[in-house]
Amino acid sequence: MRIINNYEEYKSLEGVIVGSSPWHTIDQKQIDLFADATLDHQWIHVDNDRASIESPYGSTIAHGYLTLALIPYLWKQIASVQNVNLEINYGIEDLRFGIPVKVNSEVSLQATVRSVNDLRGMVRVIVGAKLVIKDELRPAYTGNVVFLYQFR
Repeated sequence: MRIINNYEEYKSLEGVIVGSSPWHTIDQKQIDLFADATLDHQWIHVDNDRASIESPYGSTIAHGYLTLALIPYLWKQIASVQNVNLEINYGIEDLRFGIPVKVNSEVSLQATVRSVNDLRGMVRVIVGAKLVIKDELRPAYTGNVVFLYQFR
Protein backbone atom coordinates (compact mmCIF):
# COMPACT_ATOMS: atom_id res chain seq x y z
CA MET A 1 0.00 0.00 0.00
CA ARG A 2 1.19 3.47 -0.89
CA ILE A 3 1.24 6.03 1.95
CA ILE A 4 0.65 9.64 0.92
CA ASN A 5 1.37 12.19 3.67
CA ASN A 6 0.99 15.56 1.95
CA TYR A 7 0.46 17.53 -1.24
CA GLU A 8 4.10 17.20 -2.33
CA GLU A 9 4.06 13.41 -2.06
CA TYR A 10 0.78 13.26 -3.99
CA LYS A 11 2.15 15.63 -6.66
CA SER A 12 5.20 13.38 -7.13
CA LEU A 13 2.82 10.57 -8.18
CA GLU A 14 1.38 12.39 -11.22
CA GLY A 15 1.41 9.99 -14.15
CA VAL A 16 2.26 7.03 -11.91
CA ILE A 17 0.33 3.77 -11.82
CA VAL A 18 -0.12 3.64 -8.07
CA GLY A 19 -1.26 0.03 -7.99
CA SER A 20 -4.11 -2.44 -7.93
CA SER A 21 -6.42 -3.37 -5.11
CA PRO A 22 -6.74 -6.93 -3.85
CA TRP A 23 -9.47 -8.95 -5.54
CA HIS A 24 -12.99 -8.37 -4.21
CA THR A 25 -15.81 -10.84 -4.88
CA ILE A 26 -19.20 -9.34 -5.64
CA ASP A 27 -21.69 -11.92 -4.41
CA GLN A 28 -25.47 -12.04 -4.57
CA LYS A 29 -25.81 -10.83 -0.99
CA GLN A 30 -23.93 -7.61 -1.82
CA ILE A 31 -26.02 -7.16 -4.98
CA ASP A 32 -29.26 -7.68 -3.04
CA LEU A 33 -28.21 -5.24 -0.31
CA PHE A 34 -27.38 -2.63 -2.96
CA ALA A 35 -30.76 -3.24 -4.63
CA ASP A 36 -32.47 -2.67 -1.28
CA ALA A 37 -30.47 0.48 -0.58
CA THR A 38 -31.17 2.00 -4.00
CA LEU A 39 -34.66 0.57 -4.59
CA ASP A 40 -33.40 -0.89 -7.88
CA HIS A 41 -34.74 -4.45 -7.92
CA GLN A 42 -34.55 -5.07 -11.66
CA TRP A 43 -34.70 -8.83 -12.25
CA ILE A 44 -31.31 -9.00 -13.99
CA HIS A 45 -29.74 -8.10 -10.64
CA VAL A 46 -31.87 -9.96 -8.10
CA ASP A 47 -33.74 -12.87 -9.73
CA ASN A 48 -31.29 -15.77 -10.07
CA ASP A 49 -33.78 -18.14 -11.69
CA ARG A 50 -34.99 -15.70 -14.33
CA ALA A 51 -31.47 -14.40 -15.02
CA SER A 52 -30.15 -17.94 -15.58
CA ILE A 53 -32.78 -18.41 -18.29
CA GLU A 54 -33.38 -14.98 -19.85
CA SER A 55 -30.18 -13.02 -19.27
CA PRO A 56 -27.57 -13.05 -22.03
CA TYR A 57 -25.02 -13.43 -19.22
CA GLY A 58 -26.52 -16.62 -17.78
CA SER A 59 -26.63 -15.19 -14.27
CA THR A 60 -27.44 -12.07 -12.33
CA ILE A 61 -25.11 -9.11 -12.72
CA ALA A 62 -24.01 -6.37 -10.35
CA HIS A 63 -25.53 -2.93 -10.73
CA GLY A 64 -23.17 -0.63 -12.59
CA TYR A 65 -23.52 1.87 -9.77
CA LEU A 66 -22.61 -0.81 -7.22
CA THR A 67 -19.30 -1.30 -9.00
CA LEU A 68 -18.75 2.48 -8.92
CA ALA A 69 -19.67 2.66 -5.24
CA LEU A 70 -16.75 0.31 -4.53
CA ILE A 71 -14.20 2.89 -5.72
CA PRO A 72 -13.55 4.54 -2.31
CA TYR A 73 -13.22 1.14 -0.60
CA LEU A 74 -10.90 -0.29 -3.26
CA TRP A 75 -8.86 2.95 -3.52
CA LYS A 76 -8.17 2.79 0.22
CA GLN A 77 -6.69 -0.69 -0.36
CA ILE A 78 -4.22 0.86 -2.82
CA ALA A 79 -3.30 4.14 -1.11
CA SER A 80 -3.64 5.58 2.36
CA VAL A 81 -3.83 9.36 2.35
CA GLN A 82 -2.65 10.61 5.74
CA ASN A 83 -2.79 13.93 7.57
CA VAL A 84 -6.11 15.11 6.14
CA ASN A 85 -8.81 17.15 7.84
CA LEU A 86 -11.28 16.58 5.03
CA GLU A 87 -11.63 14.12 2.17
CA ILE A 88 -14.44 14.40 -0.40
CA ASN A 89 -15.46 12.12 -3.26
CA TYR A 90 -15.97 15.00 -5.69
CA GLY A 91 -16.90 13.39 -8.97
CA ILE A 92 -16.38 10.98 -11.82
CA GLU A 93 -15.36 12.10 -15.31
CA ASP A 94 -15.24 10.36 -18.68
CA LEU A 95 -16.68 7.11 -17.34
CA ARG A 96 -17.39 4.30 -19.76
CA PHE A 97 -18.83 0.94 -18.79
CA GLY A 98 -17.22 -1.96 -20.62
CA ILE A 99 -18.78 -5.27 -19.66
CA PRO A 100 -21.14 -6.30 -16.84
CA VAL A 101 -19.86 -7.89 -13.65
CA LYS A 102 -21.50 -11.28 -13.20
CA VAL A 103 -22.42 -12.46 -9.72
CA ASN A 104 -19.48 -14.03 -7.84
CA SER A 105 -16.93 -12.33 -10.10
CA GLU A 106 -13.72 -11.02 -8.60
CA VAL A 107 -12.86 -7.40 -9.37
CA SER A 108 -9.81 -5.23 -8.76
CA LEU A 109 -9.32 -1.48 -9.12
CA GLN A 110 -6.26 -0.32 -11.05
CA ALA A 111 -5.38 3.28 -10.24
CA THR A 112 -3.18 5.89 -11.90
CA VAL A 113 -2.73 9.41 -10.51
CA ARG A 114 -3.54 11.66 -13.46
CA SER A 115 -3.24 15.11 -11.88
CA VAL A 116 -2.77 16.84 -8.53
CA ASN A 117 -3.59 20.53 -8.11
CA ASP A 118 -3.51 22.79 -5.07
CA LEU A 119 -6.59 25.00 -5.16
CA ARG A 120 -5.72 27.43 -2.36
CA GLY A 121 -5.78 24.87 0.42
CA MET A 122 -7.89 22.16 -1.16
CA VAL A 123 -6.02 19.58 -3.19
CA ARG A 124 -7.85 18.26 -6.25
CA VAL A 125 -6.67 14.83 -7.34
CA ILE A 126 -7.80 13.00 -10.46
CA VAL A 127 -7.23 9.25 -10.35
CA GLY A 128 -7.61 7.13 -13.46
CA ALA A 129 -9.73 4.17 -12.41
CA LYS A 130 -10.11 0.89 -14.24
CA LEU A 131 -12.14 -1.93 -12.72
CA VAL A 132 -10.82 -5.22 -14.04
CA ILE A 133 -12.65 -8.52 -13.77
CA LYS A 134 -10.65 -11.67 -13.12
CA ASP A 135 -10.38 -13.81 -16.28
CA GLU A 136 -11.95 -11.15 -18.52
CA LEU A 137 -10.09 -9.22 -21.20
CA ARG A 138 -12.24 -6.08 -21.04
CA PRO A 139 -12.71 -3.97 -17.91
CA ALA A 140 -16.04 -3.36 -16.19
CA TYR A 141 -15.35 0.37 -16.59
CA THR A 142 -12.72 3.03 -17.07
CA GLY A 143 -12.89 6.64 -15.99
CA ASN A 144 -11.42 9.35 -13.83
CA VAL A 145 -12.33 9.79 -10.19
CA VAL A 146 -11.96 13.21 -8.59
CA PHE A 147 -11.07 13.51 -4.90
CA LEU A 148 -10.67 16.68 -2.83
CA TYR A 149 -8.38 16.71 0.20
CA GLN A 150 -7.58 19.29 2.82
CA PHE A 151 -4.24 18.42 4.36
CA ARG A 152 -3.35 19.50 7.91
